[in-house]
Amino acid sequence: MRSFRIGILVFIGILSVASCEKDDICVEGDTPLLVIEFYNISDTSALKTVPTLRVVGVGKTVTVNTVADRTALSTISIPLKTDADATSFIIISGSASAEDGSETGNIDTINFSYQRLEDFLSRGCGFVVNYDNLQASLSTDTDNWIKDIEIIRSQVTNSDSTHVKIFH
Repeated sequence: MRSFRIGILVFIGILSVASCEKDDICVEGDTPLLVIEFYNISDTSALKTVPTLRVVGVGKTVTVNTVADRTALSTISIPLKTDADATSFIIISGSASAEDGSETGNIDTINFSYQRLEDFLSRGCGFVVNYDNLQASLSTDTDNWIKDIEIIRSQVTNSDSTHVKIFH
């Protein structure tokens, strides 16, 4: 009788362990955003807002959804492509629409290049992409409002700190 009780206890123990599910909830994070701060070209230590800022990915018809459209901002966080080693953005200062719907603000284009590093977080989160060797270049035109770009952190592994300073 005693071995029967022990057998039942072992059987119940095995059932309770076997019925546990793996936790597939992801709380560890996502692919980080690129954090950009805008600074005064005359006083390079002072943040300076960009009036009615608009950010659009090159080749896209909608604004970047991580940036409030046409607002005065001194800091933005934008997504880099996870399937390519470069991302370009149209960044517009003083954005407004003409009667015909065309853009009337000062348009500059910034090109970011990087190396993608896939990192497996967990079964629930899967892979995230971090970025290394971040570089930036400004497409020159006759009226650039962006005067200089400085990479502060060439590795993008989180969205907690500034990666790029833009001077205007």
